[in-house]
Amino acid sequence: MSADPSTLADIPGLIRIENTGKEELAAHCMDLTHAVYPHHQVYGQYCTIQEHVDCPPEQAFEYLRQGHHLEEWTCSLRGFAPSGTPGLWVGYDRLENDTRIYCKVVAGAEAMTVDYHCSWDQGETLWMIYLMRVVPASLVLDRPGSVITWTNCRHPYYDSNPRPDLAPRADRPWVGDYWDLFYAGHTVEMANLKAILEHRHRKGLPVCVPPAAVTRGTAR
Repeated sequence: MSADPSTLADIPGLIRIENTGKEELAAHCMDLTHAVYPHHQVYGQYCTIQEHVDCPPEQAFEYLRQGHHLEEWTCSLRGFAPSGTPGLWVGYDRLENDTRIYCKVVAGAEAMTVDYHCSWDQGETLWMIYLMRVVPASLVLDRPGSVITWTNCRHPYYDSNPRPDLAPRADRPWVGDYWDLFYAGHTVEMANLKAILEHRHRKGLPVCVPPAAVTRGTAR
């Protein structure tokens, strides 16, 4: 079934084979391709990383969708416990002293998506959203394992704390102050995730562990 091109006629700025020659299109794509990209141009508004993990996708998804595992593979999220609101957990982001972080996991089994809806200091507006997806590597790389993608969008609250009155102290840095380090920090955490999943899978260990074992820091 073909789309009716007349429905696109009034939309300015479209570049399609119907209105752009192949040579012109290739030249335009060359103009958009650079040898070096400034950090802010690549990661200023969105931060996306990806990794191949030698672990079956179903197991990787099951691990990610159980939010207590954040205490294993993230650098600083610790001590999660139920907040009293169904589905909402509260812990500490030890990136800063005495900083509470609230988190709700929204998972979709069919597409193997896992989104962590979080925020510092309060659990009413969960605006820090970490979007993750597990893709069977057999589909996209023709190899065993999983491809895991992780995207963050720069919500306006990263630039301005909406509730400074809830900060544990007036001089506490804000999470958005670290935005320029998100790529590096998330790369470290993705490496942690990869190491944990691959280690357990290759040794035939259960990939998922009970919440109490994570809290105690049980070695595996």
